[in-house]
Amino acid sequence: MNDYRSHSSLLILPSTQDWRQGVLSAKIVLVMYGDYQDSRSADVYKLIKAIERELSASFGEDFLCFIFRHFPQAQIHPHTQRAAEAAEAAAAQGQFWSMHDTLFAHQQKLENGYLVEYANDLGLDIPQFLKDLHKQVHSDRINENIESGLHSGVTVAPALFINNIRYTGRWKITELTTAMIAASH
Repeated sequence: MNDYRSHSSLLILPSTQDWRQGVLSAKIVLVMYGDYQDSRSADVYKLIKAIERELSASFGEDFLCFIFRHFPQAQIHPHTQRAAEAAEAAAAQGQFWSMHDTLFAHQQKLENGYLVEYANDLGLDIPQFLKDLHKQVHSDRINENIESGLHSGVTVAPALFINNIRYTGRWKITELTTAMIAASH
């Protein structure tokens, strides 16, 4: 099939342009396409954080590199695009991961007022944050993430790629950990 949606590998490879925790030379590079308003994305992110702690303890800090890419499903979740823009606006002030974690932790409260409250709690420059949101300064980056996902066959969040290969197993800690360790060899 020539349809680009049939791909099971990551076509836009991880780079220094991605939001990442860890080094790109890690044995495992895990890319997640996620949606801040999607409960499964939040559950998978919690799972990844637990696995990350486990693997770091067993194999060291540089074993896993985690990359997050935006894949807001605005047709299902009305606040997800704005939440992704809030994460990027926070990133412009050096607080991507703090906002990222906050958005997943409070995914039932992603309306504008809450986003400003989270930004304030993180100590962000609120006028700049609001300006970035209002002008949709970071929408190109979000759209690039969406396009990269679509080209790799992502149609719904969450989607995971382990060392550039689509993970199609169950969203359980043992299965995902096993798949990651197997991919490291």
